[in-house]
Amino acid sequence: MYELYIANKNYSSWSLRPWILLRERGIAFDEKLVPFLGGAGANWDEFRAFSPSGKVPCLRDGDTVVWDSLAITEYVAERDPGVWPADAQARAWARCAAAEMHSGFPELRNVCTMNCGVRVRVEATSAALRKDLSRIEELWNEGLARFGGPFLAGKAFTAVDAFYAPVAFRIQSYGLRLGDAAMAYAQRLLDRPAMRAWYDAALAETWRDPEHEDEARRAGLWLQDLRTA
Repeated sequence: MYELYIANKNYSSWSLRPWILLRERGIAFDEKLVPFLGGAGANWDEFRAFSPSGKVPCLRDGDTVVWDSLAITEYVAERDPGVWPADAQARAWARCAAAEMHSGFPELRNVCTMNCGVRVRVEATSAALRKDLSRIEELWNEGLARFGGPFLAGKAFTAVDAFYAPVAFRIQSYGLRLGDAAMAYAQRLLDRPAMRAWYDAALAETWRDPEHEDEARRAGLWLQDLRTA
């Protein structure tokens, strides 16, 4: 059975991607959660015990170690063809969109760090953040219209949806607004049973990482904290 190493569900958008993909595909795995504590780099030695990069997520399959979310996706896809769409055009589009998420949208990541349990009103939306949100809306609308929905590359949840799942949590946490079709898609993601399970677990966590907390507070006016005290 796969072992999937992740960090706090409240904070770790990178961990969410392979976790939600495996859950949605019904692929069994043993979850290994090691929380962020103490800020950037503080977990290096601890994470290095299971991940060569000292980062999460990391998948272990016997003697095979895969330590990047996109690499994990491709590794699992070699064994489960449903990870990517069956249609060649949809599959090509999905891979491009997932890769763009993997390497892009820096302003959204920096300004609206993932913090599932808080509600923050972003008071000043920079041009760079508007650009990132506009591109995400464009991608979502294209996929939904081109492949018929309800997911980005067609009828089934695939890896491209997993890569954008953290955006749905950011939309919820920071009150971000997209067009109607994109907002409806974000809500479909949030309504998935596996996403609700992740969210409930995130709210139940009692760990607090000062760096992640400060990032969320810098985004705007902190309205609500729904997490367990």
